[in-house]
Amino acid sequence: MSEPEKKRVRRTPQERAAEIDAKIEKVNETLRALENKKQSVIATYDEKIKTASEQIKTLEEKKAAILAPKPPRKPRKTKKQKIQEIVNLAMKSGMKPEDVAAQLGIELED
Repeated sequence: MSEPEKKRVRRTPQERAAEIDAKIEKVNETLRALENKKQSVIATYDEKIKTASEQIKTLEEKKAAILAPKPPRKPRKTKKQKIQEIVNLAMKSGMKPEDVAAQLGIELED
């Protein structure tokens, strides 16, 4: 017991409060960092959501195009039907079959 015992140094309330303030500031810094990280992550997810919704929109348009009824096709006419239609139009305009044959350079046999 020849060595004198060291007494513990008591800190003042102001020193203790300053230490707590330092800890609070450190926690606030980490909180700000987390908020910044959160905002950047939210921005990236918002962008992903936007692209996914655009993709859904284009797929729905494709689906609507597939399910929409196609316009009816015009029936094809045979060669005979086309010739008959031409002759009918010529007759409606006042031409006689002989006139049509003359225009085509054909002689009709009676």
